[in-house]
Amino acid sequence: MGNKREAKKKMRAIIDQLRVLKGPNKELVQLGRSLFKRLGDVLAYFDVGVSNGPVEAINGRLEHLRGIALGFRNLNHYILRCLIHSGQLVHKINAL
Repeated sequence: MGNKREAKKKMRAIIDQLRVLKGPNKELVQLGRSLFKRLGDVLAYFDVGVSNGPVEAINGRLEHLRGIALGFRNLNHYILRCLIHSGQLVHKINAL
């Protein structure tokens, strides 16, 4: 699907179909409503070609680290640990 305009049209059609779906598929109806609320953002992917998925992945890692980092008493150590954890540098540092 090399044509961005065609891809945007197809995605818009899928979102419209999900939004008006009736029946026992409540999850799909909710998905359609959620996608429709963020329609501009979803369709912007086809213009720009990037997503915020990698940023969200790093954020998830940092949230996990924050949850397990209750023992850090030094802010600088916590910041360093966040940088190491989110950058997958653990295998390059022997001290950890």
